[in-house]
Amino acid sequence: MSESSNIESTLSEDRHFPPPAEFAQQAHLKSVDGYKALHKRSIEDPEGFWTEEASNQYWFKPWDKVLEWNAPDAKWFVGGKANLCYNAVDRQVSEGHGDATAIIWEAEPMDERGEPIVTKLTYHDLMVETAKFANALKAKGVKQGDVVTIYMGMVPELAIATLACARIGAVHSVIFGGFSSQAIKDRVEDGDSKIIITCDGSYRRGKVVPLKDNVDEAAAQTDLVDTVIVYQRCNNDIAWTEGRDVWWRDAMNAVDDHCPCEEMDSEDLAFILYTSGSTGKPKGIMHTTGGYMVWAAMTSRLTFDLHAGDESEVYWCTADIGWITGHTYILYGILPNRVPTIMYEGAPNHPAPDRLWDMVERHKVTKFYTAPTAIRAFMKWGDEHPRKHNLSSLKVLGTVGEPINPEAWMWYHNEIGGGNCPIADTWWQTETGGHMLTPLPGVTTTTPGSCCQPMIGVDAAVVNSEGEEVGTNEGGILVIRKPWPGMLRGIYGDRDRYIDTYWSKFPIEKGYYVPADGARVDENGNFWIMGRIDDVIVVAGHNIGTMEVESTLVAEGTIAEAAVVGYPHDVKGNGIAAFCIPKGDTPAPGSDEAAALKKQLTAYCAKEMGAICKPDQIRFTQALPKTRSGKIMRRLLRDIAAGKEITSDVSTLEDKSIVEKLQASE
Repeated sequence: MSESSNIESTLSEDRHFPPPAEFAQQAHLKSVDGYKALHKRSIEDPEGFWTEEASNQYWFKPWDKVLEWNAPDAKWFVGGKANLCYNAVDRQVSEGHGDATAIIWEAEPMDERGEPIVTKLTYHDLMVETAKFANALKAKGVKQGDVVTIYMGMVPELAIATLACARIGAVHSVIFGGFSSQAIKDRVEDGDSKIIITCDGSYRRGKVVPLKDNVDEAAAQTDLVDTVIVYQRCNNDIAWTEGRDVWWRDAMNAVDDHCPCEEMDSEDLAFILYTSGSTGKPKGIMHTTGGYMVWAAMTSRLTFDLHAGDESEVYWCTADIGWITGHTYILYGILPNRVPTIMYEGAPNHPAPDRLWDMVERHKVTKFYTAPTAIRAFMKWGDEHPRKHNLSSLKVLGTVGEPINPEAWMWYHNEIGGGNCPIADTWWQTETGGHMLTPLPGVTTTTPGSCCQPMIGVDAAVVNSEGEEVGTNEGGILVIRKPWPGMLRGIYGDRDRYIDTYWSKFPIEKGYYVPADGARVDENGNFWIMGRIDDVIVVAGHNIGTMEVESTLVAEGTIAEAAVVGYPHDVKGNGIAAFCIPKGDTPAPGSDEAAALKKQLTAYCAKEMGAICKPDQIRFTQALPKTRSGKIMRRLLRDIAAGKEITSDVSTLEDKSIVEKLQASE
């Protein structure tokens, strides 16, 4: 990377929030010195550290060796035998906690009296249900190592199906229920999967999402699928293929509930989870059993300060299990820590914009984890909605999915946390399995916009193109220099792509994992994510982090959300294009109102960040092109800014009409 512009965010770095003293007293890690000592040991003595940490989980057979590392290939807890479902579920029952609440599920629709529909499953309930469904899978010919595709709404049966696969050593491939039939077909074929588990439908904003119809359409395009198990959720009309389709209830009624967990080798494949690439087909990220099991449980415990058996604890991650966040921070990391985990079926604003805050109050949620995209939506809907509810049960707040701009951070801190809750702004990926950079709530003095410091066991650095660490506040390439237990083991069926995507930026013998994010480290040792490497725009020789421009635009006061991308510029090499959602009415393209607001925003960016950071284009819109998971599809924005024809796949967009509107917005 070229020389950094060393932009200082006046919105954030002058605000520092130490953890509340009373919180630090009961936290797992209680001091900065304690964190530093433990982190140092985890890096310098990984064998001793991970031996102790892995001993917190149950192993059918202990490992022979902690780590075999031959970059880019890692094997963790070599020779050990364990099972993800056993540690998440059965172990809790065997240790006498079968009656403890494991999952609290809430449906989107209310009952006929207008009351919430809530189901609680104990660990014993989960053990029985996962054992029965595991036997149902076996009855359909599923065996260890087979890939099972799961495409369901956020119902308890989604958790049961996922855990049942882990129980018998089947490889689950969970697909987010908002994806299209084409996405299902692509993933089925890539994983050579012969069985799909789905629902007749799921509820979203009061409407039924036709999940079974999407599965039927996908199955019609491939000869692979011979079994479709259907959970009846919505009682909507669906097509039925005799000999292939079977009702969940019928499959469960045909089997008993005795199914011991398989003893899986630590490096046996546990699941595949597909994540989009910047080009080409989605990547099937591979995670194995032992290392992921240890990493998920440890990062959950430390980031959210979970205390097993504390009856006041209720944890809620608003993600879908179809994403890695749901895998790790609804199921595999939370259940082993024996804290109730909430699953919610529907939209955050149905039937009203205060739905989530009503749930926090009713369930007395203590740990809450959501996405910056959602937080910005909450802000736009208005402060009056959270203020209707008593949110005093909250103790830790978290964010996930993308960097959070300081204005949203401060709103979250004040309006949701009442100024008293540590915020864990977490940076990680599908590929990393769990948190890599994050504040720890009893230790870290947080700064809005920064994901702070490395997780225990993570050797992170910011380097230049030669792999040398850069100076304070200099932009560079984020790298992880040592292996960690939760790391991906490859891309399913594509070894060359695995190496090229993550390990080719530097000589492979260095063993530098490159997540393709730009970053900087400030004078306090805190990491700041500047956006994807492609989103660090080199403007006239200066590195401009898109995240910092977005934060400045929002901080000006008239913009609710902004997305900034680079595009080819005749003079500067690259120009800055900003797509902005105003808080008020959206001015018409070419109007005097649009021109005045553009001038106002441009002047503010120049004042706060310097003239080099002024957007060359500003477009106003009512919405941004987001996937169904809430991520902004920035490659489309880059094409729009450059005036290119849109030829890439837009099937994962929540609203495809936004693209045409944006193209006409200049």
